[in-house]
Amino acid sequence: MNADLLIKNCSLLTPDFEICHGKNIVIKDQKIIAVEKNDEAQICVAKEILDGKGKLVMPGLIDAHTHTNQQLLRGRISDEYPMIWTRIMVPFESNLREEDVAISAELSCLEMLKAGVTGFIDAGGSYMHKVAEAVETSGLRGVLTCSTMDTGAAIPESMKTTIEHNIQRNKDLFDAYHGKAGGRIHVWYSLRSLITCTPELIRRVYETANAAGTGMQTHMNEYTNEISYCLENFQMRPYEYLESLGVLDENFLGAHSILLSENEMDLIQKYDSKVAHSPISNAGKGVTKTPGLMQKGVSIGLGTDGAAHSGLSLFDQMKVFKSLMRAFWGVPIFDPVVMPSKSILEMATLGGAKAMLQEKQLGTIEVGKKADMILINTDQPHIAPTHQLTNTLIESANSNDVSDVIVNGRILMKNREVLTLDEERIKYESKKAMDDLIIRAKI
Repeated sequence: MNADLLIKNCSLLTPDFEICHGKNIVIKDQKIIAVEKNDEAQICVAKEILDGKGKLVMPGLIDAHTHTNQQLLRGRISDEYPMIWTRIMVPFESNLREEDVAISAELSCLEMLKAGVTGFIDAGGSYMHKVAEAVETSGLRGVLTCSTMDTGAAIPESMKTTIEHNIQRNKDLFDAYHGKAGGRIHVWYSLRSLITCTPELIRRVYETANAAGTGMQTHMNEYTNEISYCLENFQMRPYEYLESLGVLDENFLGAHSILLSENEMDLIQKYDSKVAHSPISNAGKGVTKTPGLMQKGVSIGLGTDGAAHSGLSLFDQMKVFKSLMRAFWGVPIFDPVVMPSKSILEMATLGGAKAMLQEKQLGTIEVGKKADMILINTDQPHIAPTHQLTNTLIESANSNDVSDVIVNGRILMKNREVLTLDEERIKYESKKAMDDLIIRAKI
């Protein structure tokens, strides 16, 4: 058997999120073509071989909600009083230049690679063609979109534009990059928020996305003022409002989805819409009703919400998420297993793939799926020995334990060295860009 890449004698996180040992994984033409027992494996001639001894191979983590445009806001919004959006984030984003977005996107991709993230969904921003270029260079998989806004008293005119221009800008991105970079780039349509989009813009965005056969996303039920806006203006809560506009379906992703009513949870289930929680960011606004959503069979992914709110480590998000779920939902009813580790691992992998609308290709290590995977160095005193490795991955593992990253069968990081990006240049240029932005945006 001929192959492009062979991972020998590794441990493996199976599709049912169990651990098995002594496996060989064979990759050819970007896909997994065999998963075999090491001692029963066929003779394989591979162009490249990775030694999996002392390592766990698992699906690449998928950041289901992030903001590459906000990478240079790291550390700025913590310990600030409201409204952060109007006082800090709007001045920052309205002062972004093309070259700022380019280095911000590169830094995002670099951080994600080193954190074991193989794919991400960007909430949208400015100069998204530069983000597409960074995705193409880095080797990552990305869902990209443009930020759309046409109303809002707190939004400067420079960030608002007409419905036609909003649609055309996103269409231009779709036409230029959807399906490019070996299929690693997908382009969706999006709304920045319900408060900053008129009903007509919402309908037009949905109609355009639906006609293109692609996804649509927005921030949902994240803040109380967003819910108040919908109640005051439409006498409906946010998901009810979107249903009235006819824009909920299986291709819709609602980022955050924290402050949900029972009816809204039923609507998400009814339309098979997808949800992405960002545990660290969300914790400052409320606690997600994840156990209830899980009981309804809703697909849930995990996101970081970008570097402005936290680092881009999904390992950090998983740890925080487990503690939040146990403290808020488990303790009051004495349910210590309200959020099992396997469920959280599934959200960070297969749940993210479902959020990307690519679960048939991604999210698990199975023959026929794309070879997007990471190797975790488990031969370390904070990980091994362990009674249950799935628990230890959540409790003790961190981003620095990711040794290798593979996307589309290509090694992007090997032994912690990123092979596709110039790390030193990116760090240097990012620092300069941040310093310039602080002065220009007066933040």
